[in-house]
Amino acid sequence: MATITGFRIADIRFPTSRSLDGSDAMNKDPDYSAAYLILDTDTALSGHGFSFTLGRGTELQCATIELLAPKVVGLKVEELKSQLGHIARDLVSDSQIRWLGPEKGLTHMAVGAVLTALWDLVAKLEGKPLWEVLADMSPEEIVSLIDFRYIRDVLTPEEALEILKKAEPTKAERKAKLLAAGIPAYTTSPGWLGYSDDKMVRLAKEAVAEGFTLIKLKCGGSIEDDKRRLRLAREAVGPNVRLAIDANQVWSVDEAIAWLKELHGVDLYWIEEPTSPDDALGHATIAKAIAPIRVATGEHVQNRIIFKQMLQLGAFSFMQIDSTRVAGPNENIANILMAAKFGIPVCPHAGGVGLCELVQHLSMFDYVAVSGENDARVIEFVDHLHEHFVTPVEIKNGRYLAPTAPGAGGEMFPESIKKFTFPDGEEWQ
Repeated sequence: MATITGFRIADIRFPTSRSLDGSDAMNKDPDYSAAYLILDTDTALSGHGFSFTLGRGTELQCATIELLAPKVVGLKVEELKSQLGHIARDLVSDSQIRWLGPEKGLTHMAVGAVLTALWDLVAKLEGKPLWEVLADMSPEEIVSLIDFRYIRDVLTPEEALEILKKAEPTKAERKAKLLAAGIPAYTTSPGWLGYSDDKMVRLAKEAVAEGFTLIKLKCGGSIEDDKRRLRLAREAVGPNVRLAIDANQVWSVDEAIAWLKELHGVDLYWIEEPTSPDDALGHATIAKAIAPIRVATGEHVQNRIIFKQMLQLGAFSFMQIDSTRVAGPNENIANILMAAKFGIPVCPHAGGVGLCELVQHLSMFDYVAVSGENDARVIEFVDHLHEHFVTPVEIKNGRYLAPTAPGAGGEMFPESIKKFTFPDGEEWQ
C-alpha cells in the first residue's frame, strides 16, 4: 500500500511579461507562475498540484502550502478516494490557519493545491484521467465530497443527489460523445491588452480558421481603444463569431454600466468580471442594466458562498469556475451542482499556466455526470506554456479533446521546474 511520505514545493515563474502575454487592464505585466506542490510516496507514484499566481508574491503562496501539506503526510493512497470529503473539510477547518482566510485567499488556494495533488494520486492509482474518475463515481460518493456548510439554504445534499441521479441513465452516452468529439473551447489568445492592433487582428483571424467560434478581448484600459479594437476584431472575425470582453475587475459598478453602454455595434456576447469579484450585488446591478449583454464571472470568486449569493441574485449568465482559486475539485463540484440547480452554464476560466490542463477535467465531469448537453458551455483556452506539462491539452477544430492519460493533468516536466524555479532557475539568472 502506497503511503505519502513527504512533499516538495517550488516557486515556478514564467517571464510572460516580456511579451505581454496575459496582460489586461488590472494585470499589466503578469509573469504566469505556479506555487507548485509534489506529494511523494514510498513508491514511484507522486501527486502534483499547484496554485496559479502572477509572479511577485508566489513565495507567499508557497509558504502557505507548506503550512498545510504536512497534514496529508502519512495518508494511504489507496484509502484517499473514500476520505477526500473529510480531508477537504479538515484542511479548510484548521483552528489556527483558517483565521488567515477563512476560506479565501492564500489559505484557500493552498487547500486547493493540496487537494488537486491528492486527486492526482487517486487518478493515477486508478489509471484514469480525473474527469473519468469523478464521472464514474456514484451520486452518493460525489455528494460525500461536498461541504454543504453555508450553502445548504440553496443546495441540500438531497437536491445534489437528485441532480446527479437524473443524469445517471445517459452518462455512458455522454462519455462516448465526449471521447469522440470533445467540448467546445473559446480563446483569449488574440485578446491580451498589450498586443498591437495588427497582432490582435492576425491572431483573431487565425483563431477563426482553427475552428473557434467565440473570441475574447481584454478591455477597460481606454474607452476609445476598446471601441477601436472591438471594431477591428468584429471586421476580422465576421458576423457569425461571438465576441466577448473581459474587464478583469477594473471598474466600479456605475463606471461599468456607463462604459458598456458606449460599446455599440459589435454585438457583444458577454462582459467578464465587470467589477469586484466580491461584489455580488454590484454584479446583479450591472447585469440588469446592460442586458442583453450578458455577465460572466468567477475566476476570482473566492468560495462557494459568494457563488451561492451571485446565483441567488441572478448576477451572471455564465459561471466561470477556476481550478486553483477555491478549495480544489471538491469545492468546484459544489459550484457546478449549484449552477446546475439554477440552470446556469459553467464556462471555466483557464487563462494562465496549467489552468487549461486542470480545469478541463471539471468541465468534462460536469458534462458527463451533471448538466449534460448545453450549447452555451465553453472552456477558455490560451495558447501559452502547454509544452511544460507531461500531458498538455489537445485542441482540435476549436474543441478540447478529452484527456485519456491518468491523473489530474497538472504534472510539469522536471526540466521545466528546474529551469523556471525562482530565483535560482536558469531562466532567472
